[in-house]
Amino acid sequence: MTEDAGALYDAIIIGTGFAGVYGLHRMREAGFRVIAVEAGDDVGGCWYWNRYPGLRCDVDSLEYAYAFSQELQDEWRWSERYAPQSEIHAYIKFAADRLELRPHIRFNTRIASALYDDVAQVWSLTSEAGDSFRARYIVMATGCLSIPNKPKIKGIENFEGRLVHSMQWPDEKLVLSDKNVAVIGTGSTGVQMIPLLAQEARHLTVVQRTPAFCVPARNQPWNDARIEYWRQNYRDLRTMARNTRAGVLHEYGMLPAAAVRPEDRIADLERRWVKGGPNVLYGFNDLLVNEETNKLVADFLRGKIAQAVNDPEIAKKLMPYEYPVGTKRVCVGTDYYETYNRDNVSLIDLRSEKLQQIEKDGIRTDDGFYPVDVLILATGYDAMTGALLAIDISTSAGKSLRNEWGRGPETYMGLGIAGFPNMFVVTGPGSPSVFSNMVLSVEHDMDWITECLTFLKERDWPTFEADPAAQAAWMDHVDDVARQTLVNKAASWYRGANVDGKPQKFMPYVGGVNTYQARCREVAESGYEGFLVGGRALQDGRERELADG
Repeated sequence: MTEDAGALYDAIIIGTGFAGVYGLHRMREAGFRVIAVEAGDDVGGCWYWNRYPGLRCDVDSLEYAYAFSQELQDEWRWSERYAPQSEIHAYIKFAADRLELRPHIRFNTRIASALYDDVAQVWSLTSEAGDSFRARYIVMATGCLSIPNKPKIKGIENFEGRLVHSMQWPDEKLVLSDKNVAVIGTGSTGVQMIPLLAQEARHLTVVQRTPAFCVPARNQPWNDARIEYWRQNYRDLRTMARNTRAGVLHEYGMLPAAAVRPEDRIADLERRWVKGGPNVLYGFNDLLVNEETNKLVADFLRGKIAQAVNDPEIAKKLMPYEYPVGTKRVCVGTDYYETYNRDNVSLIDLRSEKLQQIEKDGIRTDDGFYPVDVLILATGYDAMTGALLAIDISTSAGKSLRNEWGRGPETYMGLGIAGFPNMFVVTGPGSPSVFSNMVLSVEHDMDWITECLTFLKERDWPTFEADPAAQAAWMDHVDDVARQTLVNKAASWYRGANVDGKPQKFMPYVGGVNTYQARCREVAESGYEGFLVGGRALQDGRERELADG
């Protein structure tokens, strides 16, 4: 039995990535008795679990950082525009140490189940090792990209070489200099690792299911003046970012493409291409709602592929045509397309070359056999819902989250779930989440949750959960906003399309970080209208009975 078995905490946070570390600090500062539980042996979240070659963030490092602490700003120096995994992980560890949080984290503790006792109004958590924890509230900071997606591929169980998933990269260095290597997947993970693997492997075979749009990173070291500017102005800069649709200080074009002269459109796209990063997507304000604008940008990007790849047939195979640009995650890479000019790189395009099976020593397609010693799955994640549903979350009243979400996830504001009292979700489905700067979003969510807990504590209200009617109305709004755009035209992981058998439902809120956070403020300022306290609705901070109750 652990030291926590008999303790009743105000709150328990599950996960210690950016969200869990900040939430633990924020709630402790607010006076709550709180701990965090973490499956790994260190903090870091997805930056702890993922360590494949080439892994970087696609948000400028100065923005992909906490904004609540002047001390953290002054004491940490980011080395370059797009920080590598090792540096981001070191930053989260630095924050946890600087804030003296480690004594309040239970490491090597993977939660298997969470049961809410509707009579005692207490959550009981049980780890895979049998340890137990109790709290009035639980906060799911489990991350959006935390569970690897391992697709069912015919014959993969017969492969006798080294099989590696990108999220489960081995601690020891993989020696590939004398190996035939294959990578399955060309999303962000594949785009980042493929150029590096090609430099080391004897031969690299890339298995492409659906090609990605990739823009150049143009990564470079930060200079002292840039670092100092951010240190002096970071609060104002973060406020500016919160008032954008992506939560990032991109150059947001204010006009639709049709309002810009044709020659100026191309000139602006060229300028953004040279600058690098996702900015190329933000030149026109109607990219995701106007098919002609979208085609303009997509054609520009396909033209860049044609320029980069020497073989026109290979270039054509690397060009996406199946979906509008921006409806799948646009990748940020370095020399990705140029890698296909190497003599030791082959491309299997599954749109034109059917995969028959994985065999003990290679990959067989309709066009032939490709020998493989090391097979790497860059197949991504069970995004947004995978980590939540990996835990058996239920209530004594008979509710099961797995059952409730059997046809797709539903939340109120991405923060609460009807039928599951005193449970909060960070950047959950129905929030901007992966369509935003995640660090900005997790800070917002943890602030909102902490202020809500303070509100409840001051009034000694026992239970807090989403009103089913408010949840249904919010999810209708999330769906309606998505339908007004082109996002549903792609079979993306935003919809769960990459996971076998997962319900198809567009999960993030695409109405904008600014719109979403304004709505969250309205909910809080109204006294948390749309939530229930003790089975009663809230309005203007007062309880009122439901019409049917």
